Amino acid sequence: MAAATFDLHQQITDQLMQAIEAGCPPWRKPWTGSSKGASLPLRHNGEPYRGINILVLWSIASAKGYTSARWLTFKQAKELGGNVRKGEKSATVVKFGTVEKEDENGEEKVIPYAKGYRVFNADQIDGLPAEYYDIPEPAADLGTEPVAHLDAFFAATGAKIEATSKPRAYYDITKDLIHMPLIQTFHNANGYYGTLAHELTHWTGASTRLARFERFSDRKAYAFEELIAEIGNCILSVTLGLTPDFAQSGAYIEGWLAAMKEDKKAIFRAASEAQKAVDFIYALEKHVGYVAAE
Repeated sequence: MAAATFDLHQQITDQLMQAIEAGCPPWRKPWTGSSKGASLPLRHNGEPYRGINILVLWSIASAKGYTSARWLTFKQAKELGGNVRKGEKSATVVKFGTVEKEDENGEEKVIPYAKGYRVFNADQIDGLPAEYYDIPEPAADLGTEPVAHLDAFFAATGAKIEATSKPRAYYDITKDLIHMPLIQTFHNANGYYGTLAHELTHWTGASTRLARFERFSDRKAYAFEELIAEIGNCILSVTLGLTPDFAQSGAYIEGWLAAMKEDKKAIFRAASEAQKAVDFIYALEKHVGYVAAE
């Protein structure tokens, strides 16, 4: 394999961010059902991936809705009698290793290296043995009922909200659409409307609203946008009479702050942007004459 001509670490970081950006991060999931069949991504021989490769493949599987845990190179798929479907895009993973080289003094030195290679999920490949495909956990009907005045609140924003049996919550920037799992699959209504508040905060960032995505368009700004959405969720939840999951939100925010230690003011800016988003939402509510339930 020829030496990479790109920054491998940046490539992996961008790939991870793109995958997470395509849907609600998998660790924030108060509903039932799964889009993948195993907790760890596996190589073609069943050996689990390690380190950064777990995060990359885990996030891509969640974003794409892959149900198989297995990942194969093009060659491995072919050797097993499989065919990668036309148009399918591969994921880049990293192989870490060491080589021994002699320095200018004649001494052997161990040099670490990182090399990228491409793999496909089994769900992108036809004709593999049956054990390479997993059946996802179906969403359970827990009987959670909608709350009329909360449905009216979110409907009054004019946001396009679609609920289907697909167990993913996300805001689709291209379609300007919020997708939600069915409320019946949530453990409680609080979790459903809190998740919807998170996605609605994302919705305010579109160019036709607060144009936040344009002002913070760098790929690395995704963490900042997630902070905004989670803080917006907490503020909206309180004002709607819901109980925010502070334990979950706190861990969520803390995790992203750890990655942004170089910018100690990030949390202040995120809180400011979240408040703008909430103010924007309530301005829409007043425009249509929505009145909150007592």
